[in-house]
Amino acid sequence: MADQTPQFPPLSTPYAPPPFSFPHLSPPLPQPIPSPNPNPNPNPNSTFHLQIPFQGKRKRTGFRRKASHPSTSEVTPPLPPPTPPPPPPPSLPFYPPPSGPNPIKNPLENPSLDLSEEIIVINKEPTAEALTALTAGFPADSLTEEEIEAGVVSSVGGIEQVNYILIRNHILSRWRENVNNWVTKESFTSVIPPHCETLLNSAYNYLVSHGFVNFGVAPSIKEKIPAEPSKPNVVVIGAGLAGLAAARQLMLFGFKVVVLEGRKRCGGRVYTKRMEGANKSAAADLGGSVLTGTHGNPLGIIGKQLGLSLYKVRDKCPLYRPDGNPVDPDMDGKVENAFNKLLDKASRLRQCMGEVAMDVSLGAALETFRHVYGDAVTDDEVNLFNWHLANLEYANAGLLSKLSLAFWDQDDPFDMGGDHCFLPGGNGRLVQALSEGVSIIYEKTVHTIRYGVDGVQVIAGGQVYEGDMALCTVPLGVLKNGSIKFVPELPQRKLDGIKRLGFGLLNKVAMLFPYVFWSTDLDTFGHLSDDPSKRGEFFLFYSYATVAGGPLLIALVAGEAAHKFESMPPTDAVTLVLQILRGIYEPQGIEVPDPLQSVCTRWGTDSFSLGSYSHVAVGASGDDYDILAESVGDGRLFFAGEATTRRYPATMHGAFISGLREAANIAHHANARALQIKVERSPSTNTQACASLLADLFREPDLEFGSFSVIFGQKTSDPKSAAILRVALGGTRKKSSSDGVKTDRQRSNKLLFQQLQSHYNQQQQLHVYTLLTRQQALELREVRGGDEMRLYYLCEKLGVKLVGRKGLGPAADSVIASIKAERGNRRASSNSTDRMVDTKP
Repeated sequence: MADQTPQFPPLSTPYAPPPFSFPHLSPPLPQPIPSPNPNPNPNPNSTFHLQIPFQGKRKRTGFRRKASHPSTSEVTPPLPPPTPPPPPPPSLPFYPPPSGPNPIKNPLENPSLDLSEEIIVINKEPTAEALTALTAGFPADSLTEEEIEAGVVSSVGGIEQVNYILIRNHILSRWRENVNNWVTKESFTSVIPPHCETLLNSAYNYLVSHGFVNFGVAPSIKEKIPAEPSKPNVVVIGAGLAGLAAARQLMLFGFKVVVLEGRKRCGGRVYTKRMEGANKSAAADLGGSVLTGTHGNPLGIIGKQLGLSLYKVRDKCPLYRPDGNPVDPDMDGKVENAFNKLLDKASRLRQCMGEVAMDVSLGAALETFRHVYGDAVTDDEVNLFNWHLANLEYANAGLLSKLSLAFWDQDDPFDMGGDHCFLPGGNGRLVQALSEGVSIIYEKTVHTIRYGVDGVQVIAGGQVYEGDMALCTVPLGVLKNGSIKFVPELPQRKLDGIKRLGFGLLNKVAMLFPYVFWSTDLDTFGHLSDDPSKRGEFFLFYSYATVAGGPLLIALVAGEAAHKFESMPPTDAVTLVLQILRGIYEPQGIEVPDPLQSVCTRWGTDSFSLGSYSHVAVGASGDDYDILAESVGDGRLFFAGEATTRRYPATMHGAFISGLREAANIAHHANARALQIKVERSPSTNTQACASLLADLFREPDLEFGSFSVIFGQKTSDPKSAAILRVALGGTRKKSSSDGVKTDRQRSNKLLFQQLQSHYNQQQQLHVYTLLTRQQALELREVRGGDEMRLYYLCEKLGVKLVGRKGLGPAADSVIASIKAERGNRRASSNSTDRMVDTKP
């Protein structure tokens, strides 16, 4: 049947664009995620408020240490993961079914009833389904910016949106119940009312085309791959998780795909090596190793499809001093508490500094506070404090002196909830399953990529691979090195983004021993150094004995030590590790044997990676991840990888998700070309500057009422002059003087607005925008009944369509430019007046 294979929304748009709407945002095709900006705050440069404590950053490492606090230790307990949030309290209902025994009205009983004004009821567990949507990266009760730009509903903020979200969440939940099945659209027709068929099509097509459901390696999904491709051919550069995810998804969509890989293996920076010796063997993850969060992690879903179980990394992590003695529990708790307080001070500092914090490093802020407050006094306390710094550098694969104080943790609000886990047998099992059936040509080092209106040419050695489109998934380190020549040269904004983002280093020493001599009731333990420059040298040990199939221990090297490690002879490295281990265990009467086999990584000098993973460096921001993700050449050359996702950078699942994202983008452009439809370029060439500028302008709105803000395009009072409206969805709503006026319409829309600004999104505010006239803005301000009535008036009476900040497009550029110029002149005039006053005697 037609719906048994991936389908895309029809080209014909069912909605006439309302005034000031942008037709290219209507739902014609499987819309791309042009520059993934899942940050609910459309402009991260505009706010420096910390969403969760700094210490949450450690969760990315998979190592969430619990210090050995004595019972009397006054240490601030860590906050729970940010997702999923707790269910809303009873006082704030979430999608409650309408009253009455039959919420879905029968139109035959009342022919004049407009069912489109009713909130549908699919089942009795909408809250549980909303939580499932959260784990997949969707807001519980609002649209993502990508959905808004894809035009999944005709207007933002109405009953139609509520019903779409209910349907979307239901489809997600149904598939998550059994990820081995291919969920069909027909399976929902019995629970979705006929008048919502358009919303069912919209939600189903969006979820399938963007890889939220029906992805992976289950037999029911693999059998949907067409035997003969019917769509254009795509050349994928790199067989890492991003490249493999995109290749499989594109094959599912009917594309012809070839993957070029420079190594002799697939997986990229995910590499599981089989270590052997004296009848012992173990699977060692020398690259990506920890699944950071299992709630909604797509790699966890792949593992589930393969029938693999995950192993939770335990939090217990004893620390040992340089002499091998255990760290005193009282001192451990004291220093960790002091460390976290300094991070909090740095958080408050960046809020006060504003955008200036972009030019300051996290390391400089911490070092300043450390000297001012003197929290670590004794040598032992200093060594312990330095261990925490090393752990922070491990989390970011970067030196603290290079990390942006403003945005180093910009992805923390999107940290996936759930346990951090190992995959028994290594992550290579995921790579192997994803690579099956994919055409991969190994030992093909790409050195040139040509792209233009007629297609692409990818050159590896003396061979040329031609395609309609290409997807580049090479690591950021390779792009920074200029190892690949792009013809024509990449746009300057992308080159600048590549330069601004940081790409750090983490190395490992893996050792297979004859037997397990360390404690089996822990998965990690740490070692302190008395040399600050070596604080990251073998500072943390991971025990893989329970998951690798043998007595395997891996020592980590982070920060400055990771760079020096690149030139350290492997024998010297193993000798130093053994000295540490023997200093810890031999005083306990435990003999430490020589390893049967040892392996030292050199990710920094590996020509196919030139580093480990990305971070936000000084001068960079989360926008740079978006810039790296942008396609070039009018939809001919695309980019994926962990450094192209601002929400999940530096993670294995981030790389995988970026591959699914680009498969949707490639399909969108291919369909558009087949139908000779020009794809509007989004975002515009000045997205980063425009986003920052727009946020600056809205810091001083000309009008502000409730959750609505307005800036006027001209100083003139012409009622037809242009204005830009911003609506804040989520967060704490401001009250206006009109909010106390209660009307029947207000009560009827109360549920809707609660859903738009619910408990779930109070910490993750989403801004949507539109263009209107000065007169319309003034009329909107006078609407009584609170924000829900204003939203109704805006969408239903004025017929205005709200869009994400990228959706404003070129139509708003002149308005923004005129406002900037007018305010600039105003400030210049004000400064001139001030100088005249100051010079008076």
